[in-house]
Amino acid sequence: MGFIDRFRTLDTTELKAKAAELAREHHSTIDSGIDKAAGLADKATKGKHGDTVSKAAAKAKDVVDDVSDDGRGRGGRPAG
Repeated sequence: MGFIDRFRTLDTTELKAKAAELAREHHSTIDSGIDKAAGLADKATKGKHGDTVSKAAAKAKDVVDDVSDDGRGRGGRPAG
């Protein structure tokens, strides 16, 4: 059974649970990847769209936080 075939047999509830589990397990790695991608985008645009890139990175992190749903406050990051 191939990689994709394994996911075809899961229902959406199982997929959401697996996504949440992976987001919790790899939260810092994902955040780091988002920061790295934002840095590359900012560099490629020579800072011209830095504010937009920062906002997009923050929204991406919020999505990861919401998926992980780890209960650390709004968006999953520590409140305060």
